[in-house]
Amino acid sequence: MDIFAFHKAQYPTRQTRFYYMNAMRYILLTLAAFFGLISVSCINDDFTDSPSATLSFSTDTVSFGTVFTDLTTPTARLWVFNHNKKGVNISSIRFRNPDTNFSFNVDGVSGTSFRDVEIRGNDSILIFIECFISPDNALEPQKVADQLEFVTNGVTQEVEVEAWGLNATRLHGVRVEKDMHLTAERPYIVFDSLSVELGATLTIEPGAQVLFHDKARLVVRGTLNAVGNANNFIDLRGDRLDNVLPDVPYDLMAGQWQGVTIAPGSFGNRLEFVNMRSTVEGLRIDSCADLSRQKLTLVNSWLHNSQSTVIDSRYAKVDAYGCCFSEAAGAVVSLTGGEHEFVQCTIANYYLFGSLGQSNLSLYHCLPEHADDNSLPLMKASFDNGIIWGYIGSPINTGDLKGSNVFLRNILLKADGSNDDNFIDCIWNEDPLFYTERNDYYFNYHLKPESPAIGRGNSSFVTPQCLYDMDGLDRLSHGTPDLGAYVYTAPPAD
Repeated sequence: MDIFAFHKAQYPTRQTRFYYMNAMRYILLTLAAFFGLISVSCINDDFTDSPSATLSFSTDTVSFGTVFTDLTTPTARLWVFNHNKKGVNISSIRFRNPDTNFSFNVDGVSGTSFRDVEIRGNDSILIFIECFISPDNALEPQKVADQLEFVTNGVTQEVEVEAWGLNATRLHGVRVEKDMHLTAERPYIVFDSLSVELGATLTIEPGAQVLFHDKARLVVRGTLNAVGNANNFIDLRGDRLDNVLPDVPYDLMAGQWQGVTIAPGSFGNRLEFVNMRSTVEGLRIDSCADLSRQKLTLVNSWLHNSQSTVIDSRYAKVDAYGCCFSEAAGAVVSLTGGEHEFVQCTIANYYLFGSLGQSNLSLYHCLPEHADDNSLPLMKASFDNGIIWGYIGSPINTGDLKGSNVFLRNILLKADGSNDDNFIDCIWNEDPLFYTERNDYYFNYHLKPESPAIGRGNSSFVTPQCLYDMDGLDRLSHGTPDLGAYVYTAPPAD
C-alpha cells in the first residue's frame, strides 16, 4: 500500500479543505437564517390593519348591580379577545364620559386611557373595572352608566358599564344607650359592632335592612324588638352585594359577619319575620339560668347559613313558632338546659361549604343522669308539628330521651326508629321533599306536592302564635296542618 496515498486520503489538500469550510459555512448560515425566521415569527406577530379584524368581549355589559355609595366596589373583570389569526393594535381604550364613575386598568396597569395596546393573534387581555358613586339624598337606587370604548383599525366598539348606587346609613361602633329605631327608609351598614345597652330597646321596623361589615356583630344587653311582617321581612345579613362566582352571590356564603349575641341580663327579646343569614356564629343566647322570664321569642323567621350553629341557647327560656333553621357547619339548633317550645318549625341542614360534624338538633343537659345536678336547670322542651332533616348526619344527637322532659310530637325525622313516651306520632325516615337543590345553591324549604309532611300535623298544636306561616297562609285552611314552617301550596299548572 502506498503510504503517501493513505495520508492523502486521511488529510485532504488545502483546496479541498477550503471547499469543505465554505460549504459548511453556507449550511450553518442557512440554518441560522431559518431558525431566526421561526424565532421572529414566534415573537413578532404579523399585525393586520383590516377594519374587519374586530374584538370580542366576555360580556357586552359589565354590571355591578346595586352598590353602596361612598364605597369603592369590588373589582369586575372584562376579557378582551382577538380571535383573528393576525395581531391587532387597539389605538385607544377609554371611557366615553371624562367625569365617569368608573376606573379601570389593563393587564394590571392603571390609567384613565390607553393607546396602542397590542393583542396578538388568538390572544386576549384582561381589564379590571371598579366603581365609586358619591352619596346623595336619594332613597331609591340611582343608576350610573358609561361606555368603555375601544378603537381598533378605525372601528369603534363599546362595552356598557353600569351600577345602581344606593345610599346607606353607616353605624360605626354604635352603643344604643336609649331607645332607638331602625327604619326601612334606607339600609344600615354596621361596622365593628352595634351594642344595645342595658335599659335600652332597639326596635327594627318592618322592611329594614341591617347589613354588617366583615367581623361586625350585634350585641344585645338591653332588649331587641325586630318585628316585620309577611310582606316586609327584616334583613340581618352581610354587606357584600356582589357575587363570589358568576351566579353565586356572597349572600350565600357563611362567615360574612359574626352574628347576634343576647347577653345574660337581656330578656323580652322578639324576632318576627326576620331573615338572618351568612354568619360566623349565628344567634348565641348566653347563659342566665333564669327561667322566670322569657329570654327570646322567634316567630315566622328564617335563620340560616352559619359557619358554626344557627342558634345556640344555654339555660334560657326560648320559644320558636313557624320558624325555619337551616344550613350550618355545626348543629343547626343547639339547646343546653332551659325551657323551649318549638312549634311548626323546620330544622334542616344542606350546608354546602364544609363538612357537617354535629346532629341537626343537639340537646344537652336533658337526660335523667343529670337529675342530681341542681346547680343549673334541666331541659324542658317540646317539638311539635315539625321537620328535622338534613343532607347527611343524624337528626338528633340522642335517640333515647327516656325519663327526660323532652318530647317530639308529630315530627318527621331522618332516622329509623319507633314511637315511645318521648317520640309521639312521629314519621320516620320519609323524605320531606323540599325544593332545595344543594348543588345548585338553591335553598327552599317549601314542600313539593308528593311530600309526606302534607297534612300530617296535629291541629291542637296550632296556636295563634303560629296560625299563619311566613307567607301569611293559614295552617288550618285545608283542615289538618302540614308539618314544618311552610304551608303547602300547589304549584302553578304550567
